[in-house]
Amino acid sequence: MKRIAALILLASLSANALAFEPFVVSDIRIDGLTRIAQGTVLSYLPIEKGDTLSDEKAQAAIRALYQTKFFSDVEVDREGSILVIKVVERPAIAKLTLRGNKDIKEDDLRKGLKEIGLAEGETFDRLSLDRVQQELIRQYYNRGKYNVSVDPHVVQLDRNRVSIDIEIREGKAAKIKEINVVGNKAFTDKEIRDGFESNTSNWLSWYSKDDQYSREKLSGDLEKLSNYYMNRGYADFGIDSTQVAISPDKRAMYVDASVKEGEVYTVSDVKLLGDLILPEETLRKLVYIHKGDTFNRAAIEASSDAIKAILANIGYAFAKVTPVPKLDKDKRTADLTLFIEPGKRVYVRRVVFQGNTRTEDEVLRREMRQLEGAWYSQGAIDRSKTRLQRLGYFKTVDIDKQLVPGTVDQVDLTAKVEEQSAGSLMFGVGYSQYSGIILSASVSQNNFLGTGDRFSIGAETSTYYKRVNASYVNPYLTDSGIALGYNLGYSKLDYGDTDLANYTYSTKSFETTLSFPITDFDSLSTSLGISSNLINSSFYTPQELIAYQDALGNKTIHSWTSSLGYTHDTRNSYWAPTRGGQLSLNVSGALPGSTVQYYKIFGEANHYWPIGKGFVLYLDGQVGYGKTYGQTYDNNGYQVDPTTGQVAVDANGNPVTLYKKGDKVQFPFWENYYAGGVRDVRGFQDNTLGPRLCDGRSASSIPDSKNRCTGGYYSYGQPVGGAFKVLGTAQVFLPLPFLKDVNTARVSWFVDVGNVYKDYGSFDASDLRASTGLSLQWQAPIGPLIINFAVPFRKKDGDNRFVERIQFTFGNQF
Repeated sequence: MKRIAALILLASLSANALAFEPFVVSDIRIDGLTRIAQGTVLSYLPIEKGDTLSDEKAQAAIRALYQTKFFSDVEVDREGSILVIKVVERPAIAKLTLRGNKDIKEDDLRKGLKEIGLAEGETFDRLSLDRVQQELIRQYYNRGKYNVSVDPHVVQLDRNRVSIDIEIREGKAAKIKEINVVGNKAFTDKEIRDGFESNTSNWLSWYSKDDQYSREKLSGDLEKLSNYYMNRGYADFGIDSTQVAISPDKRAMYVDASVKEGEVYTVSDVKLLGDLILPEETLRKLVYIHKGDTFNRAAIEASSDAIKAILANIGYAFAKVTPVPKLDKDKRTADLTLFIEPGKRVYVRRVVFQGNTRTEDEVLRREMRQLEGAWYSQGAIDRSKTRLQRLGYFKTVDIDKQLVPGTVDQVDLTAKVEEQSAGSLMFGVGYSQYSGIILSASVSQNNFLGTGDRFSIGAETSTYYKRVNASYVNPYLTDSGIALGYNLGYSKLDYGDTDLANYTYSTKSFETTLSFPITDFDSLSTSLGISSNLINSSFYTPQELIAYQDALGNKTIHSWTSSLGYTHDTRNSYWAPTRGGQLSLNVSGALPGSTVQYYKIFGEANHYWPIGKGFVLYLDGQVGYGKTYGQTYDNNGYQVDPTTGQVAVDANGNPVTLYKKGDKVQFPFWENYYAGGVRDVRGFQDNTLGPRLCDGRSASSIPDSKNRCTGGYYSYGQPVGGAFKVLGTAQVFLPLPFLKDVNTARVSWFVDVGNVYKDYGSFDASDLRASTGLSLQWQAPIGPLIINFAVPFRKKDGDNRFVERIQFTFGNQF
């Protein structure tokens, strides 16, 4: 075929090039151009004015112009000493339409077509169209769709243009009817096929499509099969043959694989050879397979990757580690050598950014931990990528390296980002069993004018609260990463509309915050603010709360607030971590000069551990503590007789005093911790655990053992929270086949233990409540959704009113 094509080309060139005596070209004229500029054609010609034109040069000129693929016909002629080139331009592609493609996305198809020159605006080449047709058929065959047809239609348009319509009929994928592995004796079919992407039809195939044949999936499964054996010592395992048969109607596939298991090998020695760079004892710590161990390919590959990683962190970006096992079939041992080739140590010449059309380069550059002019470090690059992703400005972040042309020790880094909207105008509707219907509206911009500054204005209302707030944060007040923020807010909470104590609490506040990075994982934060809080009680408010407020002598509570916090965060993801954890400690309170002087300490520690096969263990512990300091009551706080509405008296006619003037002020009830709820001790209503009080009309202020109150408006004790809280959670995230993306949805089994107490001295472990159940967290189209099915297995009689087996909350933004 090659010889025939060459003869055709030679005949074509001979026909298009006239035989003439050599002459000196005084000028060059191009005839037949409509779209292509004459200067473009001249740039491809190997002939210039003043050259002597011969038959050989004429043929070379024709070849050069054909190779541009601009022309379907080229002729060479002369008029006196003028060289005349007559061309027929190939048509331009005016429109390219794709129809019927579902399995392959149109964007991916168009990108592939453009790479071979088949795109709108390009020159049309029939051979390219034929190649596209065959390539598309091949890709669909790889997906198991053997009934596919690809029909290109070319329509001639005016002005030497064409319209191309590619019609694809994908057909249905062939289903796998049988998968047979022959020769396996050490392990059952079920064991070795565990984890295969290919499977015969089952009850989940409608979703997973694992019964649809794919050449790529089958290749991956055979690799998994090989790994399964080699990770268990079968170093000479091999797949002798693989046969795939298709039924005559091209709808059923039959897969047979013949294997040779071989023998189990033990590692006799592990050597490190080559240019080690680092001390051998340092590298030995990164080798996860040792003398006497059963041969394990996964451990060998992990060792190679760990050595490459540590070398990449000190500048050896292109290090290679080649494992070479030498098998002794008589002794069934493997002598393993890890041959290390570090290559040249390289440094980063330049870091450039692509795709950030709105975000300033400086915003990205300050997140980079790999610096220009420094030795290449893969660890610093990976950390830089994580920091860029956590900004929230980008859908995707990729950092590529390229050797600088002409060098062997310099690389350029290109950070390619795809921006997403960092600002929003949102109206929200949500619902929770605790808050009822929630309406919200906000305007926010997390990347103001591309500077990385954040501001927001929002309002929210539900059945028991109203909130309005505005905030502004400059995350890089200084180059070292010190952040400065301001918060202004107003809120009003009507606890009487819930199962909590009956009173309303409104707050006006202003706060400024500073945060200081210590390392990439550690930060400090501090704040200073002022607030004015108004508490309105009613006849149904518990007596202790009214008396406390009377003892303070003021319904309006003024506070100078301050806080100091520390955070250590090593989570590998913000939304759905699978490893790492978070440790935080916060101390806050009201400073001297406030109506009530108090401090609160809250600490939390949690961690995620992958425990294999997609399972992730999560443990979390929280402790909250609050206390007042250096302050006494200005007045007496009296109990009121619920029948008369007057100050109650004892048997001697003396007023009953709940709080005495001069006594130390107790912790303010409006700052109490609460427990229970959809995100706390699940299975109990939100905020309903801990101390309870009867309303002001009840005969007694303290409910009985079954949480009952006599004579009051409420027949049960109202939760009031407490100054000491403990909470512990153990959770296992479960791998489910129909939840492919853990960033979208996760299901977990949990055990929660916790409660809240009046103060630290009231802590009693026997009062801890506990529950277990399943939880679904889903980033649904309607908004974040949490559904819990919880069963309290440690509770008391008084809790029955507040038990909820099914809890949910969701929100929507549109």
